Amino acid sequence: MSENKTLSWGDALLIYTKRPVLTMIFLGFAAGLPFLLVFSTLSAWLTEAGVTRSAIGFFAWVGVTYSIKVLWAPVVDRINLPVLGRLGQRRSWILLGQLGITAGLVAMAFLNPQTQLFWVAVFAVVVAFSSSTQDVAIDAFRIEVAIDEYQGAMSAAYIFGYRVALLVAGAGALFVAEDYSWSISYLFMAVCMSVGLLTVALIKEPDHIKDRFAEEVEGQLVTSVLGAGVNFDQQSKLKQWMLISVVCPFVEFFKRNGQFAVVVLLFISVFRLSDITMGIMANPFYLDLGYSKSEIASVAKVFGFFMTILGSAICGVLVLKWGIYRSLLLGAVLVASTNLLFAVLASIGTADLTWLALVISADNLSGGISSTAFIAYLSSLTSRSYTATQYALFSSLMTLPGKFISGFSGVIVDSNGYVDFFIFAAVVGIPAIILVLVLMRRSEKLST
Repeated sequence: MSENKTLSWGDALLIYTKRPVLTMIFLGFAAGLPFLLVFSTLSAWLTEAGVTRSAIGFFAWVGVTYSIKVLWAPVVDRINLPVLGRLGQRRSWILLGQLGITAGLVAMAFLNPQTQLFWVAVFAVVVAFSSSTQDVAIDAFRIEVAIDEYQGAMSAAYIFGYRVALLVAGAGALFVAEDYSWSISYLFMAVCMSVGLLTVALIKEPDHIKDRFAEEVEGQLVTSVLGAGVNFDQQSKLKQWMLISVVCPFVEFFKRNGQFAVVVLLFISVFRLSDITMGIMANPFYLDLGYSKSEIASVAKVFGFFMTILGSAICGVLVLKWGIYRSLLLGAVLVASTNLLFAVLASIGTADLTWLALVISADNLSGGISSTAFIAYLSSLTSRSYTATQYALFSSLMTLPGKFISGFSGVIVDSNGYVDFFIFAAVVGIPAIILVLVLMRRSEKLST
């Protein structure tokens, strides 16, 4: 997407008043609410119920559903739901996911983890599966309901709603549980899902535009595999559906981008290396420097929350004014650079609150900018014929390498200390910067 030099900054800010952008705040809230309720909030409940640490650890596997959602994304893309399908392809799947989340939370509220731990696990999986399914449908809705120029602001609005939901499902659920009970807390969270249900009732189904290039790819693939003029029986129809729904999204992406598709996928896999690598060591670092838990909570969590939202909001406007690639470049440079600030903080070696506030401000501001620009970029990559499937693939790929490398972060800290670790985290951000420049150059060539 090219930059818009004719649009004033004031007019660019008005993008946050657009109906599709405002809608994403509430859908982001619905997407973020279930996440902690099957992770850290649930762990707190199980701990108070006297569940063993070993059993609590197994609940981490519930989160696998978020990493493998690409496996059933083709179903969300192509299958029309009975009854609910009257709402439209995207709205019906979002609603189904929300109903599953609500039902799962209500069921968990009436269970006793001490005597019914198995069923708590079952309904936690129901919530996680329904939540990841909702995510797939919301991502597709976000991409299809607005033009590319709006995707930065759409991402920023989504992140804002998501972050607010994390506060509600994290701190909010703990407050309710302390004053009342865990059962009341989870029932309250189920009621909060009404925000998403009401939003689905009010929004309109986006237009589904069939891409001609995608249709050509489908025709060529079906003909090459099943042959021309085949009398389709039930088995052949199933094969055809699998080819179009599961195989074509990948074939179309590679045919559309050619050999450069490898570069694009490489970029997706390395863009978040720097911040993911650093992220897992953040809290141990703060504690080792001597900051108290209350200082970490107030500066790193609460203050950091607002700085992330500010960074996202700024990037939404930058994407509209500058285009996606310049915004991506800014985000990549800032994320790598802020890790050097952590190295400076580590070299100081004392719990200086002023320095902590400065570093946290820079880190979360850059994180908000880079995340928003990246989501906008991934959205622009998808074909409107396979939005759910292709975006699910991209979003899964963007975290896997970072999660793998971050597993060695503790080893680096133990061997070399925090200063070298944060320098390493900054260095692993350099490939993303280089690849953004490569993408920018190719985009300029294609536009001329």
